[in-house]
Amino acid sequence: MNISQWRISSSVFIFLILLSVFLPVNPANAEPSLNVNVQSAQGVSFELNEYLGSVVYVDFWASWCGPCRKSFPWMNSMHNKYAAQGLKIVAINLDTDPKLAKQFLKEIQASFDIAYDADMQVASEFDIIGMPTSYLFNRKGELVAQHVGFYREDHMKYEAEIKRWLAMVDD
Repeated sequence: MNISQWRISSSVFIFLILLSVFLPVNPANAEPSLNVNVQSAQGVSFELNEYLGSVVYVDFWASWCGPCRKSFPWMNSMHNKYAAQGLKIVAINLDTDPKLAKQFLKEIQASFDIAYDADMQVASEFDIIGMPTSYLFNRKGELVAQHVGFYREDHMKYEAEIKRWLAMVDD
């Protein structure tokens, strides 16, 4: 392991410790749902269930997350390929300082929706354990897949899951 890999690993370790200390555990161990409020870049609150009727890919990310830098180009590609078929992607930022997220988005632009959860309330409800963490919901808003991390070798698997649920118009 070289020094840059160690820094990333130690950052992830510290993040996980902070999550375990500062985030309340989902008391009912309820499955994540789209019935949560997030903030738009303009500070307007909205519920993810506004996306019902679409296949929804929810991704939690932070500016310091190395794998997040790799996932954004892939999410842009998925958005460009499948938005017309009903795919909605919303990436929820967990940075406590919005300037960090804005700088990230200047470097790596997003063609999909960005939301903010600086108080980590939504992250708590989703029981985030690593970065990035993504969730795929069918058109009815039911959780159908979940991934912790982002791995290039799994791109085709992630895309196949999306295509499968897009094909199920009456799921």
